[in-house]
Amino acid sequence: MKRTYDYRHVVTFQDTNLVGNVYFANHVAWQGLCREHFLRDHAPAVLAQLRTELALVTVSCQCEYLAELYAFDEVILKMSLVEALHNRLDLRFDYVRATAGGEELVAIGRHRVACMKRDGRQMVPAAIPDELYAAAMEYH
Repeated sequence: MKRTYDYRHVVTFQDTNLVGNVYFANHVAWQGLCREHFLRDHAPAVLAQLRTELALVTVSCQCEYLAELYAFDEVILKMSLVEALHNRLDLRFDYVRATAGGEELVAIGRHRVACMKRDGRQMVPAAIPDELYAAAMEYH
């Protein structure tokens, strides 16, 4: 089984809509949170680079919804690396609801991020920083 970086989130009323289930766009926001926590935990030097010339640009993201989540559900985003190629990282997110009986897959997400460098007013492709590449490869 593939190793995953796990980000745990407890759903709050803020995450839900009038119907009471999680608003669909929040799943995508949680992908961003998971990615940021991964950087903090495994590639802190990259965070410093983001303050200068490096940019991590989300090129695409998607989510396939398999079951609904509700307030106070505990959801675990299990992030893994699908591919690291040139200046791009392709990530997969398995969203699982943690229950007393185990885990239930409730959504599957994908996220593509490109490493870019600020060059004046434009962005140009940049190699994946070594620290980020090494950390991501641990979850491939």
